[in-house]
Amino acid sequence: MQQFTSENSGGAHSAPAHHRHGKGRFRSLMAGLAALLVAGGLSTVATPAARAADNPYERGPAPTTASIEAPSGPYAVSRTAVSSLGVTGFGGGTVYYPTSTSDGTFGAVAVSPGFTASQSSIAWLGPRLASQGFVVFTIDTLSRYDQPGSRGRQLLAALDYLTERSTVRGRIDSSRLGVMGHSMGGGGSLEAAKSRPSLQAAIPLTGWNTDKTWPEIQTPTLVVGADGDTVAPVASHSEPFYESLPSSLDKAYLELNNATHYTPNSSNTTIAKYSISWLKRFIDNDTRYEQFLCPLPRPSLTIEEYRGNCPHAS
Repeated sequence: MQQFTSENSGGAHSAPAHHRHGKGRFRSLMAGLAALLVAGGLSTVATPAARAADNPYERGPAPTTASIEAPSGPYAVSRTAVSSLGVTGFGGGTVYYPTSTSDGTFGAVAVSPGFTASQSSIAWLGPRLASQGFVVFTIDTLSRYDQPGSRGRQLLAALDYLTERSTVRGRIDSSRLGVMGHSMGGGGSLEAAKSRPSLQAAIPLTGWNTDKTWPEIQTPTLVVGADGDTVAPVASHSEPFYESLPSSLDKAYLELNNATHYTPNSSNTTIAKYSISWLKRFIDNDTRYEQFLCPLPRPSLTIEEYRGNCPHAS
């Protein structure tokens, strides 16, 4: 089109009026055609982008603040007990999972209790997270006195059992896994992420660990601390954990307001809200949940402090 215009617009003399008018009409026609072609080109370019934005891992309806703060999500939940007698590497537990299989497979999360505690101490997370579209395994440890390193290995053993031998393995996408834990179990979730970089998310809840630095971790990590924690004070645990994570990593630090070391042991809307958002964003690659993570949440009646970076583009 440009070549045609160039070849026919030069000349030392004026064209007759009817020729000029004809050229004007023709150029108008060609300009209109060009606009249509450009628009068509843009449409063609946008279509693959739109297709790319269609995330095959999205599960459930578009989220709202009310939906992620609710006691249960859109999925009905079933559960199955796993005896310690039938497994190796950890102490058994309970698997919570969406009852329906119509949406395909789900990401999975293993959750460890803390020092001297059993799975009952973190049981509320099972149905709460599963109802949002995850398979959740709340585990018992081999000994209630196991240290974080051992708990990290047990979380990984639990995930391996879940994806390879459990009765619900067909419901799980084994490439989309995460870990959580309370206290020494939270320290264990950091250990697990360090050992297995392929994990998609880690959430230590008022975590405890003698290792304070985690520059090796490549897994998106949400560190949850409590302002009134005297067992694992944030100044010597959650804060240095968070600060030592690579600056290039998707990471966040949520400090609960008016909370204690044991706040994660009972149903908590703030923990659930941001855990769901983190797991959805990084296990399911679901950018619909970024709205709850970015802009960074501000201090409130339940949030003492929140640090982090907005999620990087997938």
